[in-house]
Amino acid sequence: MVFLSRKKPPPPPPSSSSAPPPPSSSAAPPPKFPQAQKKSADEPDAVEKMTAILAEAGCTLNNPYGPPCLPSDLHAFRRHLTTRFSSCSVSDLRSVFVAGFSSYIQSPSNLRRVLSTCSSTKRDESLVRNLLLVSPIQLDLQETLLEKLPEYFDVVSGCSLEEDVARLIINHFRWLDFIVYPDVFTDKLMEVLSISPPHLKKEIIGSLPEIIGDHISSAVVDSLEKMLQEDSSVVVPVLDSFSNLNLDDQLQEQALTVAISCIRTIDAEHMPYLLRFLLLAATQANVRRIISQIRQQLKFTGISQPCASQNKLKGKAPAYNSEGSILHALRSSLRFKNILCQEIIKELNGLEKPRDFKVIDVWLLILMYMNGDPIRKSIEKIFKKKVVDGCMQEALLDQCICGNKEFVKDNFGSFISLAEHLLSSKEEKAREFGSHIYTRLFEGFADNYSRQEILGALVTHVGSDNKFEVSSVLEMMTVLAKKYAQQLLPFSSHINGILDYLEGFNVENLHKVYEVFSLLALSAHASPDSFRSSISNELMMIVRKQISHPDLKYQKMGLVGTLRIVSSLGDATSVPDCSSSQQVSDCGEILELLKTSVDSCRQSNLALIIFYDEFAAILSQKLLQPEIMEWIGKHLGEFESLFLADLENGEMANKSSYSGLEGDLWMNLDGSISPICLNILALASSSSESCCLQILPSNFLLLSSVERLTNGGSLAGIDALLGCPLHLPSSKYFAAAGWQSLTTKQREILSLSLYYAANWIRELLNAFSSQIDKRDGCISQATEKDVTTKLLMRLRNLILLESLLSNLITLSPQSLPELHPYSATSQHTDHPERKTEKRKLQDDDASQRKGNMKNKLKKSKQSSVDEHLRQPTILDAFKKAGVVTSQTQLHENPSPSSLDGRIASGSMHETCSGDESLSVKIPQLSPALAAQRFKFRPLLPQCLSILKFPKVQSQNIRNPEYKAELPLYLYLLQDLHTKLDSLVPPGKLLPFKRGSPPGYLGGFKLVELVSQIKGLFPSLRMHLNTAMSLLIKGEETPQTIWRDEFAKAGNPNTSNIVVSESLIYTMVCKEVLFCFSKMLTLPGFETDKSLLLDLLEAFQPTDIPVDSFADLQPFPSPGTKDYLFIGVYCFFEDILNNACSFSFDLAFECLLTLQLVVTSAQKYIGKVSEEVTKNRYVGPIQGLVPSLHAKLGTSAEKLLRHEWIDETTDNKGLKNKGEMVQNILRIYLETSGSTSDLLDELACTILPQASLSKSTGEEDAHDHEFPTLCSATFRGWYKTLHEENLAILNKLVKVVSSEKRQNCQSEATEAHLRDIQKTVNVIVSLVNLCRSHDKVTIHGMAIKYGGKYVDSFLKVFDFLEAHIQDHNELVIQLVKDLQKATRTLQTLCSEAKGMKQTAITSKIPATKRSLERFLFHVKALLHTTSRGSNFWMGSLKHKDLRGQIVSSQAYVDNETDDVEEETMSGGEDPMEADELPLSP
Repeated sequence: MVFLSRKKPPPPPPSSSSAPPPPSSSAAPPPKFPQAQKKSADEPDAVEKMTAILAEAGCTLNNPYGPPCLPSDLHAFRRHLTTRFSSCSVSDLRSVFVAGFSSYIQSPSNLRRVLSTCSSTKRDESLVRNLLLVSPIQLDLQETLLEKLPEYFDVVSGCSLEEDVARLIINHFRWLDFIVYPDVFTDKLMEVLSISPPHLKKEIIGSLPEIIGDHISSAVVDSLEKMLQEDSSVVVPVLDSFSNLNLDDQLQEQALTVAISCIRTIDAEHMPYLLRFLLLAATQANVRRIISQIRQQLKFTGISQPCASQNKLKGKAPAYNSEGSILHALRSSLRFKNILCQEIIKELNGLEKPRDFKVIDVWLLILMYMNGDPIRKSIEKIFKKKVVDGCMQEALLDQCICGNKEFVKDNFGSFISLAEHLLSSKEEKAREFGSHIYTRLFEGFADNYSRQEILGALVTHVGSDNKFEVSSVLEMMTVLAKKYAQQLLPFSSHINGILDYLEGFNVENLHKVYEVFSLLALSAHASPDSFRSSISNELMMIVRKQISHPDLKYQKMGLVGTLRIVSSLGDATSVPDCSSSQQVSDCGEILELLKTSVDSCRQSNLALIIFYDEFAAILSQKLLQPEIMEWIGKHLGEFESLFLADLENGEMANKSSYSGLEGDLWMNLDGSISPICLNILALASSSSESCCLQILPSNFLLLSSVERLTNGGSLAGIDALLGCPLHLPSSKYFAAAGWQSLTTKQREILSLSLYYAANWIRELLNAFSSQIDKRDGCISQATEKDVTTKLLMRLRNLILLESLLSNLITLSPQSLPELHPYSATSQHTDHPERKTEKRKLQDDDASQRKGNMKNKLKKSKQSSVDEHLRQPTILDAFKKAGVVTSQTQLHENPSPSSLDGRIASGSMHETCSGDESLSVKIPQLSPALAAQRFKFRPLLPQCLSILKFPKVQSQNIRNPEYKAELPLYLYLLQDLHTKLDSLVPPGKLLPFKRGSPPGYLGGFKLVELVSQIKGLFPSLRMHLNTAMSLLIKGEETPQTIWRDEFAKAGNPNTSNIVVSESLIYTMVCKEVLFCFSKMLTLPGFETDKSLLLDLLEAFQPTDIPVDSFADLQPFPSPGTKDYLFIGVYCFFEDILNNACSFSFDLAFECLLTLQLVVTSAQKYIGKVSEEVTKNRYVGPIQGLVPSLHAKLGTSAEKLLRHEWIDETTDNKGLKNKGEMVQNILRIYLETSGSTSDLLDELACTILPQASLSKSTGEEDAHDHEFPTLCSATFRGWYKTLHEENLAILNKLVKVVSSEKRQNCQSEATEAHLRDIQKTVNVIVSLVNLCRSHDKVTIHGMAIKYGGKYVDSFLKVFDFLEAHIQDHNELVIQLVKDLQKATRTLQTLCSEAKGMKQTAITSKIPATKRSLERFLFHVKALLHTTSRGSNFWMGSLKHKDLRGQIVSSQAYVDNETDDVEEETMSGGEDPMEADELPLSP
């Protein structure tokens, strides 16, 4: 469309034969036109003149047969009229014509005639259309027609265009070739628009882009905005006009603001149009605003209740349909505009709190996920991250799925795909969220197709090799089977696919699988239409086949399946819907299945153990039908005749020997009144019956479960077993003479007897510890006191038995039978300790043979050996008798995993006479027994209640009886430590390897352990305080008191017990620290905030030194989380300060605990300031966490500066403690105010003072301020400084890389260069230490980390090149200083090759390549900065580390000396840089 002018055009020249040219700017303004409603006597004359003018132009106005007849040449017609009206001499003619036309159209019929098209023309055009293209009269006609519009506002909406005169007039204004006065016409049109009826208003607004064309004024946008505020129903045509109008940037922004303001007020049915307009109008400048406003103002009104019925959904149909349209509009707009997706991702990434997330956010992620692959991976990553962080709640997803079911159903595959991705994650929260999606889809869509898709996807998950994924899927299937068993029955053919993967399942997953199928079978039995359905028959068939299989692996599957069926079909509390006859039939089938299972297990003790343990687990949760309980009672009736023997006056009636071994009654707690004993020796020595003892613990477990179930939780019916004695081999066989007289078979019987006895006591503790639980209240107070006393005695018995067994296993290595049901049957996954056991047995045999050979060779020299180092023994076999090292060795390495094979041989330095028993050291640490620990019966969490006995809390710590109980609590603390190790997630390992390797937990879950340890926090604090107090006082308890306490428990011959008192106290402290640290990392403490607060409250000091937190203002009030973290830190800091006086190991463990406390505080309270965590620059410390960081650095510095060599304590030196010192140094560096400055000081000043010392540490303390820096720990210091320096450089590389393209300030650039200079100083100092340190390991680390440093340094050359002009001296000095290190690296590489040091040569190629790249980067830097003439390269002379030229490659020509270095011209000092070395 062409705009001719805003003013009236002048008359055209006479020769004009085309459309009038643009008028001149001097033309007169348009005249006032006559009003149509004014009548005069001249009207007939005006009409006649108008008719004559038209006739002259070739148009017949009064056509009796229809509309006016137009000439065939319309262009000539319009040209003639334009020429006629443009003449100045006939200016009144135009007024007459307009007046006549206005009078003529006063008649409605005439108006319709001139608006109607003429069929005689080639194009169906009306007279008005052609007259509007005559420029002199265009504006007059436009105003005349607009003034006629109100007369036709009352036309019924919905009529045709020919009948609606108002629409017909508006239609004539569309697509005109030009508009002479667009502003005037637009203003008039807006006036008419403001009074138009709604239907016509929408018509006009929608036609604005076609009427006014490209000329848009702010008045149009303002008018539309005002109309939109007055009437929101016109929003769709207004948005349509905004989209089609050619708006400039300012008007476009105004239109966008108008649209955004309508989000809250617009009707739901119009929302899709508004969103589509906003999203399509997005640009880089306004996309953030658009997305932000949509997220804030768009509200979904879908059903939020996840379980809403379909009947309620029908009532929500209109809102639901509108929301579906909104989602479709969002999806289509996001599909083709990438900037929208990028901004949404950026916006959602910034949300960190659950309250910030809305339903629209979830939908935006899902809609982008539906659109395809380009950003699908990014959406999956964000979705999972927000779920794991807890920002996205399940309630939001429920509202999405249940509120828009039709839309979800149309995109069902996308929801399934998203759930699959989440369910395959390693994070537990993500898997739970994925399971929730599946569950909601299953509940919300009951059609066969949807549920088949869901179940098919779940079966696919089951076949995954991700054990977490499989476990989560089966857990979800169990939940679905419990709630929707009847609905799942029609899809049994799909669910049966799970059975194909049974072989790959662990025990926990087997339970879940068979529980699903058992629930389905139970539902099938209860339904008359599906009785004896295929799923029930197939389940029974599979179970029977597995039970009868000779392989234990399949027997295990069958037994688990059998007992799951028994649990489901035999539940006494369930109310079946079937008839009584069917109940009898089901019960008979269950009993038959149980008998078949027991019969098939007769040939395998491990299978029988599985049967008993699984049955006991079922009985601990539910009561079975009377017939089943009666059958199991009869089966357990064999226990007494099989395992027990009668006593007469406390003595065995039959005192005969067994396999040549005499027996004694051990550990009799009931004295002469005990009527029975456990006949272990007889069963262990009988070849045909030895296998019976293997099932003893599990048989007793089932017996105690039945007793507890039938007697209201009480074990009074079997309480005689708690105090009855054990018939074991005589204690004389534990003397040297007795052991020498035994055969190999008898020694095996001796070891097996102790092994079975220890596991028997473990099960006693498991069973009777439940009796003292205050929650049960099943026994009287007197009985509880008696049980408590006996449990402590049994715990002493267990410690002694395991210590003796440890000695025997070391003397005569053998593989113990497995008493745990699943350690042997899981053949597809070996226990981590199984390989250790095999390797240990082989090492023991080899070392014993090697030791015997050495003893023969050195037999003649033994008399001259110093008495304190080695003493002769009676038998060569007793060379391996001791199972622990000296007290110092045990103190340094308390974990079994940290001991090596030399421990066994090192303890035989003691003298034993022929009648003297082998000494039993407590605590006992034997790697031989630790390798087979997984075969033992596990202690259940309920045994931990012994730690909080009332007797313990009321005792005075100086009481010898209380001290004698500490070994018992140490044993339980070690067991708790092992359990916590196994439950800590893999991604939450502690910063330093601490404690024992994970062991088996006994089948309990995290929830059970967390519920049990809730009440242990005060007891742990008490034991820690007690042990620390005893260590500080240093009082020694006579060994007789320790032995008396063990003798009270019925232990025979306690004179050989040796208790290391200080070691026990130290280990108690360590175990409490271990347990506290790992509790902080348990998932249960993340979800249960009250649990964390209880743990923190238990470890509060009596007084918090407020003065030490002077920078923390205001100080937190008591009871707050900040206050509790401060208290915990002060508590452990005080322990660290005390531990420095007697134990380096304990002080180190305290420091690690403090580090974890700071990490937890940072997680639960807030993050460390950017200065502390990232840049590590000096600055004001604000907040709790930075204050704790500063105090942690002070504690680490204290350990490094402490003098640890003290012959009066356990601190004999720092040998074998290099890794500990290395971790302390790392903490010190990371928590310092400025790591760069501290590194510079340590590497350039402190470390060189210790590098020349060859002493063991005594002399090093006089050279510098860090006694922990000595020859024993030099390697750890050296490595740590290299690693931290490299980490700082890498961070600087990231900083300067982000700023290299920005105009950063000169001060910031200079600061970066000086920080880089500090790292260069450190690497130069560390590498040049190799010139005075000849250890190969130090040279190897210098080459390794030196090459890595040069690699990282190459990344800053772009930054150096950008700023070398402004900071020339700093850049040149950087390169010159770094060359001091690169030259030394060249020399190290050459010497390592020449001396064939294989430990170093593997690192040389990468380092040499880095050095060569560095050389050419320097050359490129100087050439690109117009300093190329100052650089030239020669060849290095072959020199050694001391600077002497190697004679084999000495130069003969002295002139080559001038080629050794690169030179800088202009009077500057020569710049040393790397040159390519000569080839050897």
